[in-house]
Amino acid sequence: MQRSHVTYRFTCGNLVKDQDKIRIMNRQLYASPPLLAGLIVAQAVATVQVYLSNTGLYRTLEMIQGSGYLPVPNALVMPRLQQIGPAFFGGLFFTLSLGAAISLVSMAAAWARERFFRRKRILPVLYSICWLGILIAVNFRGLDLMASVYFVLIPPLVFKTALRRLPPPDRRSAGYGRLIPVAPAFLLAILWLPHLDGHLFGEIRDRVLLSNRIGQKINQFYYDYTLYAAEVFKSLDQKTLKICNLRDVGREPVARALEREFGKHDYLNRGSDGVADLQVTEAGGGFILAHRGTPVMANTLKDLLSRTGPVLKEFSLKVDRLAFFRKVIFLSLLIALPVILYVFFFDLFRFGFSFALGAGRASPAAALVCFCMGAGLLAVFSLNSGGKSDEAGLVRALESENLYDRVAALKIIEAKGLEIGGFAAYEALRSSPHIVERYRLVRTLGVSRQPRTYRDLLGFLDDPHLNVVCMAYEALGRRGDRRAVPEILSRIKTSRHWYAQWYAYRALRALGWRQTRTKD
Repeated sequence: MQRSHVTYRFTCGNLVKDQDKIRIMNRQLYASPPLLAGLIVAQAVATVQVYLSNTGLYRTLEMIQGSGYLPVPNALVMPRLQQIGPAFFGGLFFTLSLGAAISLVSMAAAWARERFFRRKRILPVLYSICWLGILIAVNFRGLDLMASVYFVLIPPLVFKTALRRLPPPDRRSAGYGRLIPVAPAFLLAILWLPHLDGHLFGEIRDRVLLSNRIGQKINQFYYDYTLYAAEVFKSLDQKTLKICNLRDVGREPVARALEREFGKHDYLNRGSDGVADLQVTEAGGGFILAHRGTPVMANTLKDLLSRTGPVLKEFSLKVDRLAFFRKVIFLSLLIALPVILYVFFFDLFRFGFSFALGAGRASPAAALVCFCMGAGLLAVFSLNSGGKSDEAGLVRALESENLYDRVAALKIIEAKGLEIGGFAAYEALRSSPHIVERYRLVRTLGVSRQPRTYRDLLGFLDDPHLNVVCMAYEALGRRGDRRAVPEILSRIKTSRHWYAQWYAYRALRALGWRQTRTKD
């Protein structure tokens, strides 16, 4: 009997300890599980969204290739559009931007309800109105089912999960103690704010990603899969190739003239059945422009031939349903992704510190570590910015032992349109082992006019790093030397990387090359 009593006490003691551990885990890992649930749902939706976009693009490219045009991506890459892998990895772009933003807002709404507005009956109504307003904004210019699914599925799931996991108020965290988790995030936002300009992502790539192997892997992943995601929400005007159908233009000379003018803007005449991005129908004395069977606008023949570019831009604007979606994606990428990374790291560190330092000290310690990480990244970002060089100091800067002094000098040379081939350091720069240095050097070759730099630029098309290859194509387009057209055409047909083909095609168009239809 005594042994049973001891056993009972021992078992109860272990049960109490286990329950304490569970309470600690729930308190210290409160934010991560709801956010992770939202990201998982976002990833599932994004995979389907990108896959549907990929298969639609595949059908378009099949029609383009079948009519004798040059498809981009080419026949070597096209089969990947029907695979689930590129759809999944391309979908990560939406998961870590839009999915992160919706999850954060939903969790914040749950937290605010429990901590500040629990007895306010009007709050659910206000939340519902805001939710409905966002759905209306997403579909304001036409119903987009896949874009809407994010906002339909993620908020309820994250909101309910957050409410279930929200720990009871901790009196020790009352008052200013509640600011401990969020204060470092606000401080980091203030510190990073001066760097938030149009060049931020490019500078992060140059100074942070390309400077180490892990960053290079992340950069490569971006180049491998980002175009699959980008194709989802591009406007018609932003897409590389579009299909037009001129079958219903009654007069053959007019149809040929329109085909020629539209082709200059990469609207390629399919001339047969199929869903077209732009269908032109002659009606009376004018022409009706339709998108996927739906009439959009009417124009005269004079406008279509003399103002082709502005007319097509107006047409693209009228059929663009995802303008709001694109803005939300950009803001989410700029704001939500850093915040959600902060939350995950904060939860992880707080959970670990709770066992070593105790629950009371875990939050301040985690906040301090997260702040140091963000500030350290900013320090690397700032210290690698290179020195300021004027034109008189360019020679010295190009021969400096500091990589980022040389990179800063190359940026000035490109901006001023100076001749890089005239600097003594040019030969050494050509064989630089640093990706970012070769990348910036190639950009300067785009404003160079020396014959030898043209030959060197062609050599950079075989560089082992994709960033350099893409920039070599862009530089060839900027030089305006049409001798490069056959070389670019040859490479675009044999390349196995969509991003390189995209840059190559842009270079061809900059050099005045146009698509021509080789068969009916």
